[in-house]
Amino acid sequence: MTAPEHRPRLVVLAGPTAIGKTECALRIARLHDGELIGADSVQVYRGFDIGSAKPNRKELDGVPHHLIDVVDPETPIDAMGFARRADEAIADIAARGRLPIVVGGTGLWIRALVRGLVDVPLPDPAIRERLEEQAESMGAPALHERLSKIDPLAAGAIHPNDALRIVRALEVFEQTGRPLGELRREHALGAARYPNLFVVLERDPADLTRRIEQRIDAMLAAGWVDEVRRLRARHGTEARAFGSVGYRQVSAHLEGTLSAEALPAAIRKATRTYARRQRTWFQSEPGVHLTATPESLGSETFAATLEDFLRDGTLPTSTDA
Repeated sequence: MTAPEHRPRLVVLAGPTAIGKTECALRIARLHDGELIGADSVQVYRGFDIGSAKPNRKELDGVPHHLIDVVDPETPIDAMGFARRADEAIADIAARGRLPIVVGGTGLWIRALVRGLVDVPLPDPAIRERLEEQAESMGAPALHERLSKIDPLAAGAIHPNDALRIVRALEVFEQTGRPLGELRREHALGAARYPNLFVVLERDPADLTRRIEQRIDAMLAAGWVDEVRRLRARHGTEARAFGSVGYRQVSAHLEGTLSAEALPAAIRKATRTYARRQRTWFQSEPGVHLTATPESLGSETFAATLEDFLRDGTLPTSTDA
């Protein structure tokens, strides 16, 4: 099956945190009259700037970037809500004759946009209430351990403290008798919603670790702790983005459970773990056309691949750039 040809062609750039996705996307945008669409579940929130590595106006240098800084922290947004907003942005960008470039590291959001979401039952209030009570009494990690035994695919993509997503995965299993991760994988093998060139970026693990650590040091030096202090004062402590990597550790520091001395190492460890989960997700993601280093996207080979796709939809036969 192929994507509907009447829909705009997309370039999708994905990969783990700190790998250089935005820089690559900006390079393509400037060469091909493109605009960026963020697929980042933290950058989407207003005010969560430093710790999400949200690009600023100077870095964007005139390239429009959609779906960053557009949602108030008190307003949760899920993969389906992201896909609806991204659909609108894509239609607008394409109507002006420009190239939509989806860039980010939130795998489920990208899948929702490119492939759609699996059709699962609506939440069951009785099951949901029982599981939420268990999460409250036993702790989310205990439910995550249960989930890992019945649905290792879903568990591998969910942080042990993410009670909301853990409960939903367990709920779907009770409703259908099938693991949510398995249902999503089967669904992802279907037709794409848009013709797309899906590129996953990767680097040598040691190089990526070095980039992660350098970026965390720069974020802390830029006032990340003060940013979180202001956000907590303005929005309270329950906003979903406070549970994201880095923001969770800074919040623990402000609550007195993590010392200033231990904070950088805690963020580095959590970020390395998150990057490994992202790599695992994208390595097994159906529909990826190329795996490439950021440097290789400046090569003549990739330039020819991109030109072929933009001209007539031709996709590469090899998965390596």
